[in-house]
Amino acid sequence: MIETIRRYEHGLPGAPVARPGKARAFFDELNERVKGNKRLPRWVGELYYEVHRGTYTSIAKNKRNNRKAEFLYTTAEWISSLNRALFDANYPAEELNSGWRKILLNQFHDVLPGSSIKQVYEDTDEIYRQIFATGKKILSEGLERIASAVNVGQRSLIVFNPNSFPGCGLVEFSYPFGEEAIQLQSADGRLFPCQKITGDNGRYVAYVTGVAPKGYTAFKLVTAEPAGDNLQLRVNKERLENSYFRIELDEHGHFTSIIDKRVGREVLKAGERGNVIQAFEDKPRREDNWNLDIYYSEKMWEVDDVESVEVLENGPVSGILRITRKFLSSSIVQDIIIYNDIPRIDFNTTVDWKEKDIVLKVSFPVDINATKATYEIQFGHIERSTHFNTSWDIAQFEVCGHKWADLSEDGYGVSLMNDCKYGYDIKDGHMRLTLLRSGTVPNPAADKEVHHFIYSLYPHIGDWREGGTVAQAYDLNNPLIGKVVERQGGNLPQTLSMISVDRENVVIEAIKKAEDEDATIIRVYEAYNRRTNATIRLYREIKQVTECDLMEKDLPEESRQLKCSGQEFAFTIRPLEIKTFKVVWAD
Repeated sequence: MIETIRRYEHGLPGAPVARPGKARAFFDELNERVKGNKRLPRWVGELYYEVHRGTYTSIAKNKRNNRKAEFLYTTAEWISSLNRALFDANYPAEELNSGWRKILLNQFHDVLPGSSIKQVYEDTDEIYRQIFATGKKILSEGLERIASAVNVGQRSLIVFNPNSFPGCGLVEFSYPFGEEAIQLQSADGRLFPCQKITGDNGRYVAYVTGVAPKGYTAFKLVTAEPAGDNLQLRVNKERLENSYFRIELDEHGHFTSIIDKRVGREVLKAGERGNVIQAFEDKPRREDNWNLDIYYSEKMWEVDDVESVEVLENGPVSGILRITRKFLSSSIVQDIIIYNDIPRIDFNTTVDWKEKDIVLKVSFPVDINATKATYEIQFGHIERSTHFNTSWDIAQFEVCGHKWADLSEDGYGVSLMNDCKYGYDIKDGHMRLTLLRSGTVPNPAADKEVHHFIYSLYPHIGDWREGGTVAQAYDLNNPLIGKVVERQGGNLPQTLSMISVDRENVVIEAIKKAEDEDATIIRVYEAYNRRTNATIRLYREIKQVTECDLMEKDLPEESRQLKCSGQEFAFTIRPLEIKTFKVVWAD
C-alpha cells in the first residue's frame, strides 16, 4: 500500500493522484471543500454492506465468548459499584479496565468476525480464559460480600438482578444441604417451587418474581412436599404443553404445530414445520470465512437423522425434551424447554461439529403478515424488509442483529432470540437464525469443535414493545444470580435496588465508577423509539447529577446540570438516545 501511494503521488496514468497524510487533515480538507453545499446527498438508515455476510457467524466460539464477556464485565462493574457505595470498598478499576481492553482487542478487525488464521484463535482462547477468570473473580467476591451482609433469619437465597427491569425469571443456584424438596418463600409469603437440574448434582432452578432491579431480594429456603404430577405442564415425545402453548412434534422432532392458547391461534404457517435445522452447501466464490453468497440456499438438507428422544424433566418449573441428532460426522443434542411461568420456548443446544463448507441454520415459518422485520442492534433496533422486491432487498439475504429479531403484525408477533448468535434472515414469514458455518480459508479448522448456544422462540401478544421482547432477551442473556446464605444478622435490608427507572423503554445499561473522579456513572438508552420523560431512583440520597458524554466529559453548562431531589432525578430522553449521568452521593 505504501509503495502504491508513492507511485500514485507522481501521477500514474489512469489513477488518481494520492498522497500520504493523517485522517484529521483529510477530514478538515474535505470539510473546507464541501461545507455549505446544498447539493450534498443525505442518507437516512442503514448503509448495508453487500459482502462479508459470513462474518456474522464464522468462529462461533469467539462470538459466544464475546457476548458472555460483555455481560460479565458489565455485571461486575455494577456489583463493584454497589460494593463501593455500600461498604466504601475498593473499586477494582485496574482489573476491570485490563479485562475490557482484552475484550476490545478480541473485537479487532478479523478477530471477532472470524476471518483470521488459526493461530489467532489459539491466542484468543488463552486471552478469553484470562478475561473470564478475572471477571468471575471480581463478580464472585462482590456478590459474596453483599450476600453475607444481608439480614436474614434463616437459610435463604439472595437473588441478584443484574438488569434494570423488575426481576422475574429463572434463577439457578447450588444447594449443598442434601437431596430434599425445597421451595422459595418471599417476604409477603408467596411460594416458588424449586426443581432439581437433571445431571447436575446439588443444582436447582426456580422461577421467581419481584426481584429488585439492579439490586437483590432475599427469599427464604423452606422445605416442600415432593412434587407430584404437574397438571399444567406436560412433556412427552409427541407433545409439549403448558398454560401458554400446545406444541406437536413429528417423528423427526420438528414442530408441526404451535398453538398459542392465550389467543387461540396457530403460530406456524399451515402445512409447514418449525425448529427445522437446515444444512446448506457453503462455498463462496472467494474468502470462505468472510463471505456467504446468495446461491448457498440452492443446496439444502434437513437435519432429520434422529438417534434418540427422551423426556429429561417434567417438573414444577420446566419440562425438557432432549433430542439427539446425527448429521454426517457431527452430532447435535438439543434440549427443548418449556416453562410453567414463562411464555418462551428455549432450545439449549450442543453441537459437536466436524464438517467443512456447510452453513447450519434453524427455521421457523411463522404465520405473521409483515413487510418489515425488526432486529436489535446495540442501543436500539433497525427494520429491514421481509421481501425480495428490489435488488437492495435481495442483497439483504443475510443480515446482522444482536439478542433478538422480531416479526409482528397488528396485535401479535414472534421474536427469535439467542445468547450468542449474530446472523439472521427473515423473508416471506420464514424466521431463520444462522447457527454455524465452517469455511476453510484462512483457517482450515474453523469451527470444528464443540459448540454450546441457546436460541428461543417467543410468541407474544401485541408487537415486540407490548410483548416485552427487550426484557425477555436481557433475561435470556443476563439471568438472575442466586447465592445461598445461612442465618445471619447483617446490616443490609432483605431487598435493595441500587438504581431503578420508571419507564420500561429506558434501559440502564452500565453502572461504573467514573474514570477520573469520585462519582458513579450511569448510562441509559431509549429502546422503543419513543420520546420519554423518565425518573431514575437510587437507593440513597444524591448530592449532584451531571450529564456528560460517553467520554465522561461534562456537557455545556446550560444543559449538563440536572435537578435532583433526595434519591431521584428526572430527565427527558429522545427516541433511541444514549444518555450518560455522573452521580455524586450525598455524605
